[in-house]
Amino acid sequence: MKLSITKSEFLRGLGRIQSIVEKRNSMPILANTLIEAPVKGKEGLLHLAATDLEVGIRSQHAADVSEAGGLTVSAKKLFEIVRELPDEKIELSSTPNSYLEIRCNRSRFTLAGTAAEEYPTLPEFNPEKTVPIPADLLSSMIERTMYAASLDETRYNLNGVYLEVLGETGAIRLVATDGHRLACIDREIDGDTSALASGVIIPRKGLGELKRLVDEPDAEEIELAFANNNGLARKGGVTLVMRLIEGEFPNYGQVIPKELTRHLILPSDLLVQAVRRVALLSSERSRAVKLELGDGQLVISSSNPDLGDAREELDIDYAGDALTIGFNAKYLIDAINAVQSKEIRFSFQDELSPSRLSPPDDEKTIAVVMPMRI
Repeated sequence: MKLSITKSEFLRGLGRIQSIVEKRNSMPILANTLIEAPVKGKEGLLHLAATDLEVGIRSQHAADVSEAGGLTVSAKKLFEIVRELPDEKIELSSTPNSYLEIRCNRSRFTLAGTAAEEYPTLPEFNPEKTVPIPADLLSSMIERTMYAASLDETRYNLNGVYLEVLGETGAIRLVATDGHRLACIDREIDGDTSALASGVIIPRKGLGELKRLVDEPDAEEIELAFANNNGLARKGGVTLVMRLIEGEFPNYGQVIPKELTRHLILPSDLLVQAVRRVALLSSERSRAVKLELGDGQLVISSSNPDLGDAREELDIDYAGDALTIGFNAKYLIDAINAVQSKEIRFSFQDELSPSRLSPPDDEKTIAVVMPMRI
């Protein structure tokens, strides 16, 4: 293999795969990236690939290819080298013993590698049809739900975000829950969503990589497809593939409260700052804060026998029945921030029922937080 490529293009491709490459030593080759130039020519392509066997990414980059070939080298070390090179053309060439020579201006590096044939095969997934989704819309949906996915590996079916296509409207719904909180968002998109498999669980890591892809500066539209327990996202010359979580997602509809009798609307920043301050003296184990809802006033407090007490009062527009309810401060702050609204509609039923947060003008963006006994 022998080729030249611009630093900016090469660095962009290498940066994209850094969070995917496997850093553990169970299979050392998973810390490598596969570099291939299948066809020579001035308008040739350099292919980069990386996988941890659960999530994989392939990308194509314009290059001037003199000799076709390929090999694998350390993804982290290659990225570090290229990042420090001057902003000029980079020449890459492979040796018969699978070393990669890197030249740029007067710099020269030789990096040990392995034969391309030794690299694990990325899942081959060529769906008949993909569904285009605006990148900014998908980014917002992921941001508003992924925080609620469980980190408990024993509850593997909650370790991701559930994607569902709503039959009556064709809207896309994302749902995540860890048993203590829940996030749900519906959005309608232009075009036919019937080709998108409904009822799939996208793993946290795959969703994180998808979020990075949709947040790239040139991302306008992402093609999505799911089939045979695999997911695919495509943006131009970049293809992300992932293994979906097998299992049944719980009946989340039972958790979302429908009949709520107490409501208040507050500035999101004001509420977050008050909860954050009061939580400084909460129990380090439970992170519990108490909300006392009364006539025209919300009192947020915490108590820790070893540290002391904290209390803050907020003026509110409320004239309903009094209520005292407890929450985990972190869960409450996460939910308010994820709703992404200047004002928050906070709805309650009683001290034992889940509470609901949403933007005042958007009933299709929901955060649910379970109360704590205080």
